[in-house]
Amino acid sequence: QVQLRESGGDLVQAGGSLRLSCAASESISSFESMDWYREAAGLRREWVASISRGGVIDYADSVRGRFTISRDNAKNTLYLQINNLKFEDMAVYYCHASRDYTNYWGRGTQVTVSS
Repeated sequence: QVQLRESGGDLVQAGGSLRLSCAASESISSFESMDWYREAAGLRREWVASISRGGVIDYADSVRGRFTISRDNAKNTLYLQINNLKFEDMAVYYCHASRDYTNYWGRGTQVTVSS
């Protein structure tokens, strides 16, 4: 019954910025971890960033320094601030949450990068 819904994806010029949002149907503090993944056309879905219930944050090497993951517990929303967009960032971005070894996924939001 957990639902995650991403928003904020858009067509943005290389070097630009976006903020993605993931609205959850229940308290995000109930999740042991929340994550952002992305899936580029023809490629495997890859992990991008995570934040644990205790606030521990980690990033994939490819996005560290450019992406910032954050959350607003009161709004049940996870965010991903994307700066200095590169062509390789173009993908469908998915919100993920885990609890008791159960994984929940959103439907994704498209980030397109133009020259």
